[in-house]
Amino acid sequence: MSESTTAPTDLFEKVKNHERREQLEAANEGGLNPYFRLLTSQAGPVVEMEGRETIMLGSNNYLGLTGDDRVKNAAREALDQYGTGVTGSRLLNGTTPIHVELEEQLAGWMETEDAIVFSTGYQANVGCLQAILGPGDTVICDSGDHASLLDGCKLSGAKLRPFRHNQMDKLEKMLQRAAADGGGILVVVDGVYSMEGDLPDLPRVVELSKQYGARLMVDEAHGVGVLGARGAGASELFGLEDEVDLRMGTFSKSLASCGGFIAGDHDVIDFMRISARSFIFSASGVPAAVGAALEATKICRTEGPPLFARLLENARYLRHGLEELGLEVVQPGTMPDGSTADTPVVPVVVGEDWTAVLLWKALFDAGVYCNVAIHPAVPPSGALLRTSLMATHEKEQLDKALGIIAEVIKDFPTLTE
Repeated sequence: MSESTTAPTDLFEKVKNHERREQLEAANEGGLNPYFRLLTSQAGPVVEMEGRETIMLGSNNYLGLTGDDRVKNAAREALDQYGTGVTGSRLLNGTTPIHVELEEQLAGWMETEDAIVFSTGYQANVGCLQAILGPGDTVICDSGDHASLLDGCKLSGAKLRPFRHNQMDKLEKMLQRAAADGGGILVVVDGVYSMEGDLPDLPRVVELSKQYGARLMVDEAHGVGVLGARGAGASELFGLEDEVDLRMGTFSKSLASCGGFIAGDHDVIDFMRISARSFIFSASGVPAAVGAALEATKICRTEGPPLFARLLENARYLRHGLEELGLEVVQPGTMPDGSTADTPVVPVVVGEDWTAVLLWKALFDAGVYCNVAIHPAVPPSGALLRTSLMATHEKEQLDKALGIIAEVIKDFPTLTE
């Protein structure tokens, strides 16, 4: 008797008929797709996008160092000395003196025993979590944590216990449950949440982590080169550097390049050098990128405070301007003394996805670029227009942008009701 067979499911059917296909096609046909727009100039406060001069309110070039001659010259020097790439992993033939110097500079800046540099920030988070966690462990994440953190948690095989964004009672509940899981416990939060621009209640996170015997990792991707007197991130801002076990940072924001790092105790970092798969099995960061990041790090360590202050002043200025227009702006949170904890990310709450896309397009056509965040990047009906600032923005540029926004939102009356 022959066995019956059924036709296999076409693996690509879900690609051809995914749930957002009709929405994407409609956006493309109407010229409304806010993604993959062409930048045809260097990143800066004012850029050329698709042939038009545009005020940039959507870049993570927080300190404006991508255009700094010292950073560009450092990239050129690294290119000239080491070529376009090292064509190997750090473990094998991909370590150069500038990789080592950058790790030393970062450890000194973060005031940790050691640091390890990855080719991208995504790889830093994935590699770190995969290396230190295993199937017998539990990892507790804020629901607003960056996707790279969530992916790293899944790759590790550890039990994942997420808690509602910035809800400390929910964090404690997860810690209580994790105590019965067995194995180690790691709490992971962002220092600055990339979409909302708000900070965690880090003092309470530290307190709860210590109470329940958990280790703590803070993703400082949007905090390094921004927050704290030294620009070392939210951990420094709250005075809790010694209480945070691992800190992650990227080069693609304030450090004007591409790459990422993990900083912490020497034994832990050294273990990652032989166990983090995204470190071992990826090509080393290209010399030009490493050279640029190294110079940007040195600038932050020697000349950073005025740049940090200017950046956050620009963020306050734009936030107040948007509020005066009647828009709902996500608040960044407060410090223990009650002062506002400013960050360079200033999101406007829009609500419905299509409204956010139409608003984005109207602003783009009028000469202002910002980022639009729709579901699933944000919760359903929680669409945002995410603006972000640079230290190099001039007040005249921000005033012009606010004037354009004021005119555009007249066609969106529900935003100011």
